[in-house]
Amino acid sequence: MVVNVAIVGVGLVGSEFIAQVIATQSKKIAVVAVANSRQFLTSPTPLTASWKTDLDSSSASKAFTLDSFTASLAASKATNPTVVLDCTSNETVAAYYPTWLESGFHVVTPNKKAFSGDLSLYKKIKEIANGAPGAPLVYHESTVGAGLPVINTLNDLINTGDKITKIEGIFSGTLSYIFNNFSTLDASAEPVKFSKVVSVAKDLGYTEPDPRDDLNGMDVARKVIILGRVAGLDLTQETVNVENIVPEVLRSLSSEEFMKKLPEFDNHFEQLNKEAIQNGQVLRYVGLVDPVHGKSSVTLARYPASHPFASLKGSDNIIAFTTERFPSPLIIQGSGAGAAVTAFGIYSDILKIADRTQQ
Repeated sequence: MVVNVAIVGVGLVGSEFIAQVIATQSKKIAVVAVANSRQFLTSPTPLTASWKTDLDSSSASKAFTLDSFTASLAASKATNPTVVLDCTSNETVAAYYPTWLESGFHVVTPNKKAFSGDLSLYKKIKEIANGAPGAPLVYHESTVGAGLPVINTLNDLINTGDKITKIEGIFSGTLSYIFNNFSTLDASAEPVKFSKVVSVAKDLGYTEPDPRDDLNGMDVARKVIILGRVAGLDLTQETVNVENIVPEVLRSLSSEEFMKKLPEFDNHFEQLNKEAIQNGQVLRYVGLVDPVHGKSSVTLARYPASHPFASLKGSDNIIAFTTERFPSPLIIQGSGAGAAVTAFGIYSDILKIADRTQQ
């Protein structure tokens, strides 16, 4: 059976997903609707490579609201299962998931807002998508680690009765790149100023337009909350201890002023790095979920050369699951950002729904 897919948000990730579906000539997925913030397009047959032109055509598309988009999907009376794919980062769209689920649609998304924001929304989603026969399905693998099988692995551990004792990881490709280059035990590596590494990361497009949106730790905190909730903890932003490594006096400046003044704090970061290296350690920005003690955090921590986090290269993510069955952690490592791998994670989730709805 073919699964119909209706996409909200056709930017980099949404467009890449459509390109992958078209390139692979999927027999299980039909993209039948696309929407941006202004308009939407629906089709009784799978959209083709001309979908962007069709969406921009005033004669083919309609004005977008969540209600009108949803009503159009319901009116199509599709006999095949329908997946709504949210490729935005919008809180209003995320808050609409219960409406889609109650309408009988499945939901797949890389949008972290519904799974790391308001706890009551998260619980409402879980209540509807409760795993009962015939209940709608929700997959959000790409909310943590893009296409890496992080949430799938965590669910497998839990569903097979394993006990999670710790989840620890470098969840930000940006902060991975910054500290892998800034803090190293490689004697042949040229010492580099912290502000320079941040500047290079910004120029390479690794950071947000304002690098403080990475350095303040909130993106990592959202991923910690997501994993904690999957593991059964009622985490919120108030219950996760987040170390904001942006110097306090730089937090209220414009982005341009922040970049200009960051070199004034190079000595601060150099001293932190020096102390770590003198002890045979490196600095890494790490998220932690600790179900045993009920504590979760995001901190700048030290790791010895023998630790897997210390040898990480480039902008890779790495996640370590410590459990009763895996006292030596089960480790997942690889590219954790980018449109191609995020779209891969989405594609995999939708294929899982296609397989489950055929059973």
